[in-house]
Amino acid sequence: MGDDDIPPELTEQDRWGGWVMARREDGWCAALDRKTMLCTIYAQRPMICGEYQAGDDDCLDQRRLHHID
Repeated sequence: MGDDDIPPELTEQDRWGGWVMARREDGWCAALDRKTMLCTIYAQRPMICGEYQAGDDDCLDQRRLHHID
């Protein structure tokens, strides 16, 4: 996550020692509000999230996989 300014309680170390967004028991990002499906730290979200394009093929595949309309 490099220079991203993510609240530490929303991060965890991966098996290689890098810092990533934490996941909840259901597999979803710890910063995602499950009721609204919106990011709770949008203004300070990781750079990779800002680069992720809503509506692109990967986004649509993920939404289908998780039954999100």
